[in-house]
Amino acid sequence: MAEQLTGLADDRSLLGRTSTAERVSDILRSRIADGYFPPGTRLSEDGIGGALGVSRNTLREAFRLLTHERLLVHELNRGVFVRVLTVEDVEDIYRTRSLVECAVVRGLGEPPYALDALSAAVTEGRQAAAGNDWKAVGTANIHFHRELVALAGSERTDELMRSVFAELRLAFHIVDDPHALHEPYLARNQELLQSLQGGDRRGAERLLETYLTDSLERVVEVYRRRVGEDSAP
Repeated sequence: MAEQLTGLADDRSLLGRTSTAERVSDILRSRIADGYFPPGTRLSEDGIGGALGVSRNTLREAFRLLTHERLLVHELNRGVFVRVLTVEDVEDIYRTRSLVECAVVRGLGEPPYALDALSAAVTEGRQAAAGNDWKAVGTANIHFHRELVALAGSERTDELMRSVFAELRLAFHIVDDPHALHEPYLARNQELLQSLQGGDRRGAERLLETYLTDSLERVVEVYRRRVGEDSAP
């Protein structure tokens, strides 16, 4: 925890002069998504509050916000922990993804579409793979789907899916072979991008439906095995 707190202190400048629970929660959400605080980690009020230079009340409100987003869990008489997802949680995350992401593609309207950010996420993934950084490939994949959702032009949908994608990262952090998990989606992201560049939103929706179904099966298979191993005596 000492190492994490030293790095977290670097984020103090992000708070500016008006430290708020929302800003603290933004910092902690990003750190959790990046695996800085892995699932199951107990978060120290004194340590994190000291590192960020915020009051206990502000930090507790930030914890409350992230608990509402299902990223943290409060255990009576034990403290606040980064949530460890169940297989059922993972399945529900993908159910939500399918409902929202496919609806976004279906509702795009007539081409051309604003795909620069989506294309940049594909490039980001390729560059990370070239550097053999498979954790970064997973991050690029999240960026790809976040930008896909952003095509809807809806702040409410963006906010909803921000929490969903942050939860998804909790599952990714449990996986012991990110290379095997993420590599297949480099080509599939490119294929989906090309369909949208060609104005074929119906074809893109079909690709996305299959993509998410396959991804769910893959993640659940690995996640079930890994969580089972961790819970074995």
